[in-house]
Amino acid sequence: MVTEINDQTFNQETDKGLVITDFSATWCPPCQMLKPVINNLANEYDGKVKFTSMDVDENQQVPAAFGIQGIPTLIVKKDGKVIDQLVGFRPEPLLKAQLEKYITE
Repeated sequence: MVTEINDQTFNQETDKGLVITDFSATWCPPCQMLKPVINNLANEYDGKVKFTSMDVDENQQVPAAFGIQGIPTLIVKKDGKVIDQLVGFRPEPLLKAQLEKYITE
């Protein structure tokens, strides 16, 4: 399951465990291509990785704080600390391989 978050709930929702936040917009074709990939991975890694999503048009404080200029951007946090930032679409096998690296670290 992917949790929709906003500027107000970002810290609370992403401070514990391994969390991936998808920063995207409805008008962005690569963002829309990434959504089903994120949903599949959220189901597969349920209990190991928390997936959240934020619309950059509706929320501007957090994306600005991270300097997000291109979407989709995935911010990876572990126990509240940013450990990676991935910009652009990635196919599921590539993203899954990246996830495995974060889980085993």
